[in-house]
Parts: sequence; C-alpha cells; structure tokens
Amino acid sequence: MGSERDGTEDDRAVERIRAAVAGAVATLTAAGARDEALAEYVPAHRRFLIRREPVLRGIGRVWRLGVFLLDADGTLRATGTLVRATPPGRPQYQSASAEERRSLRAAAARGRFRDGETVNFDASVIPLDASALRAATGPLFLRDGQPLVRWSPSAGDAGARGFEAYLAERVDLLAHPPEGA
Repeated sequence: MGSERDGTEDDRAVERIRAAVAGAVATLTAAGARDEALAEYVPAHRRFLIRREPVLRGIGRVWRLGVFLLDADGTLRATGTLVRATPPGRPQYQSASAEERRSLRAAAARGRFRDGETVNFDASVIPLDASALRAATGPLFLRDGQPLVRWSPSAGDAGARGFEAYLAERVDLLAHPPEGA
C-alpha cells in the first residue's frame, strides 16, 4: 500500500512539474525573453563519395534556465554542450580541448549560425513521467513525491533544490534580467 501511495504522490509531482513548465513557457513568451539556438551534431561522413565535414545543424530555439533548456513546446532538456558561433581561426595545437572547441566553432560556422550566437547541442530530453524521474541520474528527479533539481554535479542529491522554486527563479532572471545584464 505504501508504494501505491508513493506512486500517486509521484504522479501528482509530475503534474506539478508539467504545470510549472507550462507556466514558464507562457512567462518567457510574454516577456520576449532571449533564446538560444538548439542544434544536433552531425559528424563527418561521406555522401556520394564526397566527404562532408562535421556540422551543427539547427533544430530549434530554447531558453537556457540553469541546468535546463526549455523550448516553446514545453520540452525540457538537460543542458548539454554549448559553443559560441565565431570564426574558428587556425589550428594552434595548444591543447586537445582547445582544438576540440575550435572544431566545434567550425561546425557551428558550417551550420550557418549568426556570428556570436550561443549554440546548444547534446541536450537530452528529460522524460516527464514518474518512473523515469524516480530512476533519473540527470538534473531533474523525484524523491518521496518531491521534484528536485541537481543544480550542480558536485552538490549531488544532498544539495538538491525544489524544482518549482528553482525554475521560477531562473525564469524570473531570464524574463526580467538585472540592469546591465
């Protein structure tokens, strides 16, 4: 009987998550909040015997809300990797990570993003159902009928915050940025 009650509590928590997400979309849309590009990484491949370089292909727009990305349809994603679309420059061979970032900037340039635009990719969709959220290892999870956010990998579950308060704070910052931001 206890697990049945827990399932009901988790189902109610998921409904609260969905309501908070819908409210966030409405608030951000009404405020005309700044959004960012969402892309998928297409690795180098051959097509008709012609080598195609890696590219970041645009698939939509999202609002960055800390550890989450949210689109206008209410799809919630875990923040993945981001790169600024700037000219990649020449190889400097300083470090492997610097060369990887240069390669990603080149992929963004091939994706035809505006110069200086932030491009998000490798952002996995967060399924909004109780069973998935109970077992989740990403930023959003359920414990004892409460939706919680792992806002930092180093904070772990002990430092998790309530989802609704976290989302409301992030939405407010994006919808009403501090002066000078």
